[in-house]
Amino acid sequence: MNEFVLPPIDYAALAPILIMMGAAVLGVLVEAFVPRRLRHPVQLPLALLAVLAALTMVVFNADKRVITIGVIAIDGPTLFLQGAILALAGVALLLMGERAVERGGAFVAQAAITADSPDDRRQAAKAGGAGEVYPLTTFAIGGMLIFVAANDLLTMFIALEVFSLPLYLLCALARRRRILSQEAAMKYFLLGAYASAFFLFGVALLYGFSAGLGDRQAGVDFATLHAAVANSTASPVLLFAGMALVAIGLLFKAAAAPFHVWTPDVYQGAPTPVTGFMAACTKVAAFGALLRVFHVAFEGARWDFTPVLGTVAVLTMLVGAVLAVTQTDIKRLLAYSSIANAGYLLVGVLAPGKEGLSGTMFYLVAYGFTVLAAFAVVTLVRDADGEATHLSRWAGLGRRSSGYASVFTFILLAFAGIPLTSGFTSKFAVFAPALDGGQVWLVIAGVLTSMVLAFPYLRVVVMMWLSEPGDSTPTVTVPGAMTSAALVIGVLATLVLGVAPAPLLDLATGAADFIR
Repeated sequence: MNEFVLPPIDYAALAPILIMMGAAVLGVLVEAFVPRRLRHPVQLPLALLAVLAALTMVVFNADKRVITIGVIAIDGPTLFLQGAILALAGVALLLMGERAVERGGAFVAQAAITADSPDDRRQAAKAGGAGEVYPLTTFAIGGMLIFVAANDLLTMFIALEVFSLPLYLLCALARRRRILSQEAAMKYFLLGAYASAFFLFGVALLYGFSAGLGDRQAGVDFATLHAAVANSTASPVLLFAGMALVAIGLLFKAAAAPFHVWTPDVYQGAPTPVTGFMAACTKVAAFGALLRVFHVAFEGARWDFTPVLGTVAVLTMLVGAVLAVTQTDIKRLLAYSSIANAGYLLVGVLAPGKEGLSGTMFYLVAYGFTVLAAFAVVTLVRDADGEATHLSRWAGLGRRSSGYASVFTFILLAFAGIPLTSGFTSKFAVFAPALDGGQVWLVIAGVLTSMVLAFPYLRVVVMMWLSEPGDSTPTVTVPGAMTSAALVIGVLATLVLGVAPAPLLDLATGAADFIR
């Protein structure tokens, strides 16, 4: 009788994922058994401690660069991107946990109440907030950690659903403007379902293409796909169609044109802390997966996909920059800014060699901290109806609150790519390797759209400082400790990564080596 032998599993390498998933399950139990009044004081520390413990294990695993645990790959990019997701998620959780800025926080007290009903308007004044926000967020973080480590397209699809489904729910939990919030969640869910279906259909086509290897079993792990690109006798139509469909699923999450249409509505309707979480962490996860898929599985087809993805990058930059000029809402402006930045990141994805990979990873971290700081400021500009996001309401804000207007000005200048900010160094980090790799057309498009995109940023700056405050100009609420901490961390990271980017760039360069 043959003895059953368990496969070797490095639990320390998997610890960040296990910690976040375990914390999510504990969060569900807290919701079931802990009295409502105690849930927030329990849930927030639990989520923050889980993020801190997972980040500690990522640092502990820093020397594990060549481990493959079944369908999970623990290499340099995995550890760097997991660390980035956890660091950014910790800052986002601080924004989610804030209760001093608005009574009860940004999240609805009772999500099942009919939107815009009298009961719904009364719940906006209640102190309680939805405690299920924290297990949903920790499930999403855990899914993102798996997503950037997946070494198999089916595992990547499962991770995609694990972090997407909680995000769909989180978008619907805004305390105010409930109809807008629920509409945003429904749009995100429906379009996300289509994108997931495209991804899964692409996986099926790629499985068929890998069957052309003959002496090797068909599969959708990246090693098999890499070999199939070079040696498969199957029709290349299966490869190109499969690549295209998988790319659609990933580009949707990255908010790249023409798969960006969900972004402005979802950014505007979702609770602002959730918007910040998506803008920072989801972008890291999406581009982490894009890097692994196109630098590992389809590396041999680079000459085939580079013109197509390059066209998508240029279109994304143009759509984000041009449409940002027309926006009258600060959250929609930041949404189109996010779309344009997805185009700049695609330039890094397409840049050959380790320099493009390291520059993209640096950009993801730098942009993540800056965008979280931006949304932290947005949560503070308020009137009696909640956040005042219409740009006309920001006129003269510098006269009312010069300190926070100065901070937001600095953040906008970083988005514009002004030197001595992380925005400048991150753009240089992706444009330089692209230029060295001969992709001059992408760099020219990036520079020109950056100039266009600077206009809406500077328009907000001029509006805040050179306009007279009116009767409708809101005040800036005094932030609580958690919002203050998130804002300080974001602004300091934006400054430090602009003035002294070398340590993080060196770390990214040292981590830029995929398992193949």
